[in-house]
Amino acid sequence: MKFRTKVVVYMVSMLAIVFGAGSSVLIYNSYSSALDREKISAKQSYDMMLSTLKVVNKAKTWTDSEDLSTVIKEMTRQKNASWVAIRVSKKNRILYKSGEKKDYLVNMRKSVNEKTCKIKVLSPDETSRYLQISGSLQVGEEVAYLDILYDVSSIYKEREELVHIYYEIFALLVVICGIVSYSNSFLMTRPLTKLARTSKLIAAGSLSSRSKVKTNDEIGQLSKEFDCMADQLEKNINDLKETMESQNQFIGNFTHELKTPMTSIIGYADLIRTQSLDEQEQIEAINYIYSEGKRLERLSLKLLDIFVTDNAEINLTVASPKKIVESVISNLQNNYLKKGISLSCKCEEGTCMLEPDLVRSLVINLIDNGRKAMTNGGHIYVQTTMTDKGCIIQVKDNGRGMPKDAIAHITEAFYRVDKSRSRQQGGAGLGLALCENIIKLHNGNINFKSKENVGTIVNVELKGGRE
Repeated sequence: MKFRTKVVVYMVSMLAIVFGAGSSVLIYNSYSSALDREKISAKQSYDMMLSTLKVVNKAKTWTDSEDLSTVIKEMTRQKNASWVAIRVSKKNRILYKSGEKKDYLVNMRKSVNEKTCKIKVLSPDETSRYLQISGSLQVGEEVAYLDILYDVSSIYKEREELVHIYYEIFALLVVICGIVSYSNSFLMTRPLTKLARTSKLIAAGSLSSRSKVKTNDEIGQLSKEFDCMADQLEKNINDLKETMESQNQFIGNFTHELKTPMTSIIGYADLIRTQSLDEQEQIEAINYIYSEGKRLERLSLKLLDIFVTDNAEINLTVASPKKIVESVISNLQNNYLKKGISLSCKCEEGTCMLEPDLVRSLVINLIDNGRKAMTNGGHIYVQTTMTDKGCIIQVKDNGRGMPKDAIAHITEAFYRVDKSRSRQQGGAGLGLALCENIIKLHNGNINFKSKENVGTIVNVELKGGRE
C-alpha cells in the first residue's frame, strides 16, 4: 500500500472513530434527555390522575363503569389530557377502558402497589413507541389498577432523524477528509517521489540526475544530503572511468611503442641467427639489441609513470635534438627503404632540456604516422631548429594528406583518418595521442598542415628550456 493511501486510510479511520463516538454520545444523550422528560411529564400527569381518582373515590364509591367513565371524561375535558389510552380495572373486571390505542395496554399488576408504579416502553410495531404507566389505588375493600398509555413515537422519530443526519454528515466528512488528506499527503510525498525517481535514474546510469527538492524540512535536508551523495558518487565513478581509460591508454601506448624497437631487435637477432657475420658486425648487432632493450625498459617505466600514476612532471636533461633525430633516422632507414620510403633530415646544432627517450618516441611516432599516409612509397623529411625556449621539430611527408575536418580530431586516442587502411597497417589510433602527452610534458604544442593528395606537415615546438 502506498504511503498516500495509508495516510488517507488512517485519517478517515480516525475521523470515523472520533466523529462516530462523539455523535453517538450526543445522539444518545439527546434521546435519553427527551425520553426522561417525557417520563417525568407522564409521571406527573399520572400522579395527578391517580390523586384525583383517590379524592373522588373518597367522596363517592364507584359502583359501575358508567360512573368511572363520567369522572374520567370530566377530568380529561378539564385537564386537556395527553394520553392516548387509559384503563381502570379491578382483579376480575375492567371498570373503564378508553382511547384509540387501548388494545396496546399490557398487564403489569404484579409489579405495582399503592406506593409504587411501573413505567414501561412498548413497541407494538416498527414505527410506534408508547410509554405505559401502571399503578394501583384502594377502592373500598378492593384494589383498583390504573394504566395510562402515552405516545412517545416522536422521540424515537427524532432520534432516527438525527441518526440519518449523522450518516449524511459522516459521509460528507469522509469525502472531505479523504480529499484533504490525499492532497496533503500528495504534497508531503511529492519530494519523496522525486527522490525515488532520481534514484532510479541514477541506478539506470544517469549520474547527473539530481532531486533538487527545496523545502525547509527534514525531507529537504534529506534531498540535500542525497544530492551531495550523488555528486560524490558521480565524481568517484568518473574518476574510476578516467583511471580505467588511463590504464587502457597505457596498454595501448605501451603496445604501440613496443612495435618499432621490437621490430629492430627481432631483425638484428634474426640477422645474427641466419647469417654469418664478422666479429665487428656481430658486436654492432648485439650492441644495438642491448641498447634498444634498455631503451624499451626505460620507456615502459616512463609510460607507466605518465599514464597510470598520472604524473605530470618528468626529469628533463640536457640533450641534443639533432642526435636524437639522426639516431632515429639511422635505425629506421633500412626498414623504410624496403617499403619504398626514403628518410632524410636537416638538424641544427644545439642542446636544450628534453626527456630523450620520450622525444625519441615522439619522433618515431611522427615518422611512423607519415609512413601510414603512403601507399606506394614516398619521402619523409625531418628538420630541427633551435629556439630560445627549446626547439622545433618538423616532420614533412608527401603522402595522401588529411581532410580538414580530420585535423581537429587527429590527436584523439583511437581516432583514425582511414580506419580500414590503419587496421591493415596495424594502427590503433594511439601514436599521436601519445605524442600530444609528451609535448604537454615539455610545455609545448603541436599543429598540422595538410592537403589531400599532397602531403602533411607536422610542427612540434618543445619549450623545456635551454641549458
